[in-house]
Amino acid sequence: MTASRTIDIDRPDEDLRPEPRSTRPTQPALPRLLGVATANPPHRYSQRELLDLLNITDAKIRGVFLNGGIETRYLTLPPRDREGEFRVETQGELLAKHRTQGVRTGAAAVRQCLAGIGRDLRDVRYLVAVTTTGFLTPGFSALLINELGLDPDTARLDVVGMGCNAGLNGLAAVTNWSATHPDELALLVCSEACSAAYVFDGTMRTAVVNSLFGDGAAALAVQASGDTGAAGSVSSSPTPALLTTSSYMIRHAVGAMRYDWDEDAGKFSFYLDKEVPYEVGAHAEIVIDKLLRGTGLRRKDIAHWTVHSGGKKVIDAVKINLGLTSHDLRHTSSVMRDFGNLSSGSFLFSYQRLLEEGRVRPGDHGVLMTMGPGSQIESALLQF
Repeated sequence: MTASRTIDIDRPDEDLRPEPRSTRPTQPALPRLLGVATANPPHRYSQRELLDLLNITDAKIRGVFLNGGIETRYLTLPPRDREGEFRVETQGELLAKHRTQGVRTGAAAVRQCLAGIGRDLRDVRYLVAVTTTGFLTPGFSALLINELGLDPDTARLDVVGMGCNAGLNGLAAVTNWSATHPDELALLVCSEACSAAYVFDGTMRTAVVNSLFGDGAAALAVQASGDTGAAGSVSSSPTPALLTTSSYMIRHAVGAMRYDWDEDAGKFSFYLDKEVPYEVGAHAEIVIDKLLRGTGLRRKDIAHWTVHSGGKKVIDAVKINLGLTSHDLRHTSSVMRDFGNLSSGSFLFSYQRLLEEGRVRPGDHGVLMTMGPGSQIESALLQF
Protein backbone atom coordinates (compact mmCIF):
# COMPACT_ATOMS: atom_id res chain seq x y z
CA MET A 1 0.00 0.00 0.00
CA THR A 2 1.35 3.45 -0.88
CA ALA A 3 1.03 6.46 1.36
CA SER A 4 -1.72 8.94 0.38
CA ARG A 5 -0.97 12.56 -0.43
CA THR A 6 -3.27 15.58 -0.23
CA ILE A 7 -3.09 17.79 -3.33
CA ASP A 8 -3.71 21.50 -3.17
CA ILE A 9 -5.88 22.18 -6.26
CA ASP A 10 -4.65 25.78 -6.32
CA ARG A 11 -1.03 24.54 -6.84
CA PRO A 12 -1.42 21.29 -8.73
CA ASP A 13 1.94 21.37 -10.54
CA GLU A 14 3.93 21.87 -7.39
CA ASP A 15 2.12 19.18 -5.44
CA LEU A 16 2.45 16.60 -8.19
CA ARG A 17 6.22 16.91 -8.33
CA PRO A 18 8.15 14.03 -6.69
CA GLU A 19 9.03 14.53 -3.07
CA PRO A 20 12.68 15.58 -2.85
CA ARG A 21 15.18 13.01 -1.58
CA SER A 22 17.14 13.82 1.51
CA THR A 23 20.39 15.59 0.73
CA ARG A 24 21.86 14.56 4.08
CA PRO A 25 25.05 12.55 3.44
CA THR A 26 24.99 8.92 4.47
CA GLN A 27 27.22 8.22 7.46
CA PRO A 28 29.78 5.58 6.47
CA ALA A 29 30.03 2.47 8.56
CA LEU A 30 32.80 3.03 11.10
CA PRO A 31 34.78 -0.02 12.22
CA ARG A 32 34.89 0.19 16.00
CA LEU A 33 37.02 -1.73 18.48
CA LEU A 34 34.45 -3.16 20.88
CA GLY A 35 36.61 -5.01 23.35
CA VAL A 36 39.85 -6.89 23.92
CA ALA A 37 41.01 -9.79 26.07
CA THR A 38 44.23 -11.72 26.56
CA ALA A 39 45.30 -15.17 27.74
CA ASN A 40 48.54 -16.98 28.58
CA PRO A 41 49.64 -20.54 29.24
CA PRO A 42 49.74 -21.62 32.91
CA HIS A 43 53.47 -21.37 33.69
CA ARG A 44 55.16 -18.06 34.44
CA TYR A 45 58.87 -17.66 35.09
CA SER A 46 61.16 -14.86 36.20
CA GLN A 47 64.25 -14.20 34.13
CA ARG A 48 66.44 -15.41 37.00
CA GLU A 49 64.46 -18.63 37.28
CA LEU A 50 64.97 -19.27 33.58
CA LEU A 51 68.73 -18.77 33.85
CA ASP A 52 68.87 -21.42 36.56
CA LEU A 53 66.44 -23.81 34.89
CA LEU A 54 68.29 -23.63 31.58
CA ASN A 55 71.72 -23.84 33.27
CA ILE A 56 72.93 -20.64 31.62
CA THR A 57 76.26 -19.64 33.16
CA ASP A 58 77.82 -17.44 30.47
CA ALA A 59 78.10 -13.93 31.97
CA LYS A 60 77.29 -12.13 28.73
CA ILE A 61 74.19 -14.22 28.09
CA ARG A 62 73.05 -13.81 31.69
CA GLY A 63 73.40 -10.06 31.20
CA VAL A 64 71.16 -10.19 28.14
CA PHE A 65 68.47 -11.93 30.21
CA LEU A 66 68.73 -9.64 33.22
CA ASN A 67 69.22 -6.23 31.62
CA GLY A 68 66.54 -6.20 28.94
CA GLY A 69 63.71 -4.66 30.93
CA ILE A 70 61.90 -8.01 31.32
CA GLU A 71 61.09 -9.51 34.71
CA THR A 72 58.71 -12.36 33.94
CA ARG A 73 57.35 -14.33 30.98
CA TYR A 74 54.85 -17.10 30.31
CA LEU A 75 56.51 -20.05 28.58
CA THR A 76 56.04 -23.74 27.88
CA LEU A 77 59.47 -25.20 28.54
CA PRO A 78 60.73 -28.46 27.00
CA PRO A 79 59.96 -31.82 28.62
CA ARG A 80 62.59 -33.30 30.94
CA ASP A 81 64.56 -36.46 30.34
CA ARG A 82 65.17 -39.26 32.86
CA GLU A 83 67.95 -37.28 34.53
CA GLY A 84 65.65 -34.33 35.03
CA GLU A 85 67.30 -32.16 32.39
CA PHE A 86 65.37 -30.38 29.67
CA ARG A 87 65.31 -32.47 26.53
CA VAL A 88 66.06 -31.07 23.08
CA GLU A 89 62.75 -30.89 21.23
CA THR A 90 62.40 -31.88 17.60
CA GLN A 91 60.82 -29.55 15.08
CA GLY A 92 57.77 -31.83 15.11
CA GLU A 93 57.43 -31.48 18.88
CA LEU A 94 57.79 -27.72 18.63
CA LEU A 95 55.07 -27.61 15.99
CA ALA A 96 52.78 -29.66 18.24
CA LYS A 97 53.45 -27.18 21.05
CA HIS A 98 52.61 -24.31 18.70
CA ARG A 99 49.30 -25.92 17.79
CA THR A 100 48.27 -26.99 21.30
CA GLN A 101 49.17 -23.77 23.07
CA GLY A 102 48.05 -21.55 20.22
CA VAL A 103 44.56 -23.04 20.07
CA ARG A 104 44.20 -23.18 23.85
CA THR A 105 45.22 -19.60 24.58
CA GLY A 106 43.55 -18.23 21.46
CA ALA A 107 40.23 -19.83 22.38
CA ALA A 108 40.50 -18.57 25.96
CA ALA A 109 41.12 -15.01 24.76
CA VAL A 110 38.12 -15.18 22.41
CA ARG A 111 35.77 -16.40 25.14
CA GLN A 112 36.91 -13.66 27.53
CA CYS A 113 36.65 -11.01 24.84
CA LEU A 114 33.08 -11.92 23.93
CA ALA A 115 32.03 -12.19 27.58
CA GLY A 116 33.44 -8.72 28.19
CA ILE A 117 31.23 -7.14 25.52
CA GLY A 118 28.16 -9.27 26.23
CA ARG A 119 28.24 -11.15 22.94
CA ASP A 120 27.94 -14.83 22.05
CA LEU A 121 30.05 -17.16 19.95
CA ARG A 122 27.08 -17.42 17.59
CA ASP A 123 27.44 -13.70 16.81
CA VAL A 124 30.88 -14.10 15.20
CA ARG A 125 30.77 -13.82 11.42
CA TYR A 126 34.46 -13.31 10.52
CA LEU A 127 37.68 -14.51 12.12
CA VAL A 128 41.24 -13.44 11.34
CA ALA A 129 43.90 -15.58 13.02
CA VAL A 130 47.47 -14.27 13.23
CA THR A 131 50.59 -16.25 14.14
CA THR A 132 54.27 -16.57 13.34
CA THR A 133 55.54 -19.25 15.73
CA GLY A 134 54.65 -22.22 13.52
CA PHE A 135 53.08 -23.27 10.24
CA LEU A 136 49.91 -25.37 10.14
CA THR A 137 47.49 -26.43 7.44
CA PRO A 138 44.66 -25.98 8.22
CA GLY A 139 45.66 -22.90 10.19
CA PHE A 140 44.47 -21.42 13.44
CA SER A 141 41.38 -19.85 11.86
CA ALA A 142 39.95 -23.28 11.05
CA LEU A 143 41.21 -24.85 14.27
CA LEU A 144 39.66 -22.10 16.38
CA ILE A 145 36.33 -22.26 14.55
CA ASN A 146 36.29 -25.97 15.29
CA GLU A 147 37.47 -25.59 18.90
CA LEU A 148 34.98 -22.84 19.72
CA GLY A 149 32.07 -24.29 17.80
CA LEU A 150 31.59 -21.22 15.63
CA ASP A 151 29.11 -21.43 12.78
CA PRO A 152 30.57 -23.35 9.82
CA ASP A 153 29.77 -20.44 7.50
CA THR A 154 32.04 -18.09 9.50
CA ALA A 155 34.37 -16.34 7.05
CA ARG A 156 38.04 -16.64 7.96
CA LEU A 157 41.58 -15.60 7.13
CA ASP A 158 45.02 -16.71 8.34
CA VAL A 159 47.89 -14.20 8.55
CA VAL A 160 51.02 -16.33 8.92
CA GLY A 161 54.72 -15.53 9.02
CA MET A 162 54.58 -11.74 9.08
CA GLY A 163 56.07 -11.49 12.57
CA CYS A 164 55.57 -8.92 15.29
CA ASN A 165 53.94 -6.34 13.02
CA ALA A 166 51.28 -8.82 11.87
CA GLY A 167 48.64 -7.90 14.44
CA LEU A 168 47.98 -4.60 12.70
CA ASN A 169 48.00 -6.32 9.30
CA GLY A 170 45.29 -8.60 10.66
CA LEU A 171 43.40 -5.64 12.11
CA ALA A 172 43.38 -3.98 8.69
CA ALA A 173 41.75 -7.09 7.23
CA VAL A 174 39.17 -7.20 10.03
CA THR A 175 38.21 -3.53 9.73
CA ASN A 176 38.02 -3.68 5.93
CA TRP A 177 35.65 -6.66 6.16
CA SER A 178 33.61 -4.94 8.87
CA ALA A 179 33.20 -1.80 6.78
CA THR A 180 31.50 -3.85 4.05
CA HIS A 181 29.49 -5.97 6.52
CA PRO A 182 27.96 -3.39 8.88
CA ASP A 183 26.48 -4.64 12.15
CA GLU A 184 28.23 -8.03 11.84
CA LEU A 185 30.79 -9.08 14.44
CA ALA A 186 34.40 -9.81 13.48
CA LEU A 187 37.29 -11.07 15.57
CA LEU A 188 41.04 -10.65 15.39
CA VAL A 189 43.01 -13.34 17.25
CA CYS A 190 46.79 -13.14 17.65
CA SER A 191 48.07 -16.41 19.09
CA GLU A 192 51.78 -16.98 19.61
CA ALA A 193 53.65 -19.82 21.33
CA CYS A 194 57.09 -18.26 21.09
CA SER A 195 58.61 -21.07 23.15
CA ALA A 196 57.82 -23.27 20.13
CA ALA A 197 60.39 -21.25 18.17
CA TYR A 198 63.37 -21.60 20.50
CA VAL A 199 66.76 -23.12 19.77
CA PHE A 200 69.04 -23.75 22.76
CA ASP A 201 72.56 -23.86 21.40
CA GLY A 202 74.47 -21.53 23.71
CA THR A 203 75.11 -18.88 21.05
CA MET A 204 74.48 -15.19 21.50
CA ARG A 205 72.22 -15.20 18.43
CA THR A 206 69.71 -17.56 20.02
CA ALA A 207 70.24 -16.15 23.51
CA VAL A 208 68.90 -12.76 22.43
CA VAL A 209 65.73 -14.39 21.13
CA ASN A 210 65.38 -16.76 24.09
CA SER A 211 65.70 -13.88 26.54
CA LEU A 212 62.99 -11.80 24.89
CA PHE A 213 59.90 -13.66 23.68
CA GLY A 214 56.96 -15.03 25.66
CA ASP A 215 53.75 -16.99 25.00
CA GLY A 216 50.30 -15.49 24.85
CA ALA A 217 47.19 -14.70 22.82
CA ALA A 218 44.93 -11.70 22.40
CA ALA A 219 41.46 -11.32 20.87
CA LEU A 220 39.88 -8.10 19.64
CA ALA A 221 36.21 -7.70 18.68
CA VAL A 222 35.38 -5.29 15.83
CA GLN A 223 32.07 -4.17 14.39
CA ALA A 224 31.14 -1.39 12.00
CA SER A 225 28.05 0.72 12.44
CA GLY A 226 26.80 4.07 11.22
CA ASP A 227 25.89 4.72 14.84
CA THR A 228 28.64 6.35 16.87
CA GLY A 229 27.77 4.14 19.81
CA ALA A 230 29.23 0.80 20.75
CA ALA A 231 27.53 -1.19 18.00
CA GLY A 232 25.64 -3.48 20.30
CA SER A 233 28.29 -3.74 23.01
CA VAL A 234 27.20 -3.74 26.63
CA SER A 235 30.74 -3.02 27.81
CA SER A 236 31.45 0.27 29.55
CA SER A 237 34.93 0.41 27.96
CA PRO A 238 35.65 2.92 25.19
CA THR A 239 34.95 1.71 21.65
CA PRO A 240 37.17 3.76 19.36
CA ALA A 241 36.75 4.00 15.62
CA LEU A 242 39.67 3.11 13.38
CA LEU A 243 40.17 6.11 11.10
CA THR A 244 43.15 5.16 8.93
CA THR A 245 46.30 3.04 8.73
CA SER A 246 49.82 3.48 7.40
CA SER A 247 52.64 1.07 6.48
CA TYR A 248 56.32 1.48 5.75
CA MET A 249 58.87 -1.13 4.67
CA ILE A 250 62.56 -0.55 5.39
CA ARG A 251 63.71 -2.33 2.27
CA HIS A 252 67.44 -2.28 2.89
CA ALA A 253 66.80 -4.10 6.20
CA VAL A 254 64.69 -6.90 4.73
CA GLY A 255 66.87 -9.56 6.36
CA ALA A 256 67.29 -7.90 9.75
CA MET A 257 64.52 -10.00 11.33
CA ARG A 258 63.96 -13.46 9.99
CA TYR A 259 62.85 -16.98 10.86
CA ASP A 260 64.89 -19.45 8.86
CA TRP A 261 66.06 -23.05 8.91
CA ASP A 262 69.03 -23.92 11.13
CA GLU A 263 70.60 -26.96 9.49
CA ASP A 264 72.77 -27.78 12.51
CA ALA A 265 69.85 -27.64 14.95
CA GLY A 266 67.41 -29.30 12.57
CA LYS A 267 64.72 -26.71 13.25
CA PHE A 268 63.71 -23.14 12.51
CA SER A 269 65.57 -20.37 14.30
CA PHE A 270 64.69 -16.70 14.69
CA TYR A 271 67.32 -14.03 14.04
CA LEU A 272 67.37 -10.42 15.21
CA ASP A 273 70.03 -8.09 13.86
CA LYS A 274 71.58 -5.77 16.45
CA GLU A 275 70.75 -2.79 14.19
CA VAL A 276 66.98 -3.41 14.37
CA PRO A 277 66.24 -0.84 17.12
CA TYR A 278 68.10 1.88 15.27
CA GLU A 279 66.44 1.09 11.93
CA VAL A 280 63.00 1.16 13.53
CA GLY A 281 63.73 4.39 15.36
CA ALA A 282 65.14 6.11 12.29
CA HIS A 283 62.00 5.38 10.27
CA ALA A 284 59.32 5.80 12.95
CA GLU A 285 58.73 9.44 12.04
CA ILE A 286 58.10 8.57 8.41
CA VAL A 287 55.25 6.17 9.11
CA ILE A 288 53.62 8.38 11.78
CA ASP A 289 53.81 11.51 9.63
CA LYS A 290 52.23 9.52 6.80
CA LEU A 291 49.53 8.26 9.17
CA LEU A 292 48.59 11.79 10.29
CA ARG A 293 48.82 13.41 6.86
CA GLY A 294 45.51 14.99 5.88
CA THR A 295 43.92 14.48 9.32
CA GLY A 296 44.74 17.91 10.68
CA LEU A 297 46.46 16.23 13.63
CA ARG A 298 50.01 16.59 14.84
CA ARG A 299 51.97 14.21 17.03
CA LYS A 300 51.30 16.35 20.08
CA ASP A 301 47.54 15.86 19.49
CA ILE A 302 47.83 12.10 20.08
CA ALA A 303 46.74 11.36 23.63
CA HIS A 304 47.48 7.63 23.70
CA TRP A 305 50.39 5.67 22.22
CA THR A 306 50.20 1.87 22.05
CA VAL A 307 53.49 0.59 20.66
CA HIS A 308 54.71 -2.98 20.21
CA SER A 309 56.86 -4.23 23.10
CA GLY A 310 59.72 -5.14 20.79
CA GLY A 311 62.49 -4.82 23.36
CA LYS A 312 64.03 -2.17 25.55
CA LYS A 313 66.24 -0.71 22.81
CA VAL A 314 63.35 -0.66 20.32
CA ILE A 315 61.10 1.18 22.77
CA ASP A 316 63.83 3.69 23.57
CA ALA A 317 64.50 4.30 19.86
CA VAL A 318 60.81 4.95 19.16
CA LYS A 319 60.53 7.22 22.20
CA ILE A 320 63.52 9.33 21.19
CA ASN A 321 62.70 9.65 17.50
CA LEU A 322 59.03 10.50 18.04
CA GLY A 323 59.70 12.82 20.95
CA LEU A 324 57.62 10.74 23.36
CA THR A 325 57.95 10.36 27.12
CA SER A 326 58.26 7.29 29.29
CA HIS A 327 54.70 8.01 30.42
CA ASP A 328 53.49 7.90 26.80
CA LEU A 329 54.91 4.37 26.49
CA ARG A 330 54.11 3.18 30.02
CA HIS A 331 51.87 0.33 28.88
CA THR A 332 54.32 -0.78 26.22
CA SER A 333 57.10 -0.96 28.80
CA SER A 334 54.97 -2.61 31.48
CA VAL A 335 53.79 -5.33 29.09
CA MET A 336 57.39 -6.05 28.14
CA ARG A 337 58.30 -6.17 31.84
CA ASP A 338 55.52 -8.61 32.75
CA PHE A 339 55.23 -10.72 29.58
CA GLY A 340 58.25 -10.12 27.36
CA ASN A 341 57.77 -9.70 23.62
CA LEU A 342 54.52 -11.50 22.69
CA SER A 343 55.08 -11.01 18.97
CA SER A 344 51.92 -10.13 17.00
CA GLY A 345 49.67 -9.74 20.05
CA SER A 346 51.91 -7.50 22.16
CA PHE A 347 50.16 -4.27 21.15
CA LEU A 348 46.78 -5.68 22.20
CA PHE A 349 48.13 -6.50 25.68
CA SER A 350 49.18 -2.84 25.93
CA TYR A 351 45.86 -1.64 24.49
CA GLN A 352 44.03 -3.68 27.12
CA ARG A 353 46.01 -1.95 29.87
CA LEU A 354 45.20 1.44 28.38
CA LEU A 355 41.47 0.70 28.57
CA GLU A 356 41.72 -0.72 32.08
CA GLU A 357 43.51 2.42 33.24
CA GLY A 358 40.31 4.42 32.69
CA ARG A 359 41.94 7.63 31.44
CA VAL A 360 40.61 7.61 27.89
CA ARG A 361 38.13 10.40 27.15
CA PRO A 362 35.66 10.81 24.26
CA GLY A 363 37.32 12.56 21.35
CA ASP A 364 40.83 11.43 22.27
CA HIS A 365 43.05 10.18 19.47
CA GLY A 366 45.32 7.19 19.82
CA VAL A 367 48.00 5.52 17.72
CA LEU A 368 48.69 1.80 17.46
CA MET A 369 52.17 0.96 16.19
CA THR A 370 53.90 -2.36 15.49
CA MET A 371 57.12 -3.38 13.81
CA GLY A 372 58.56 -6.65 12.58
CA PRO A 373 60.19 -8.59 9.73
CA GLY A 374 60.34 -6.91 6.37
CA SER A 375 61.55 -4.76 8.04
CA GLN A 376 58.07 -3.29 8.43
CA ILE A 377 56.41 -0.63 10.56
CA GLU A 378 52.59 -0.59 10.78
CA SER A 379 50.39 2.03 12.37
CA ALA A 380 46.72 2.83 12.89
CA LEU A 381 44.89 5.96 14.05
CA LEU A 382 41.99 5.65 16.48
CA GLN A 383 39.43 8.14 17.74
CA PHE A 384 37.66 7.39 21.01
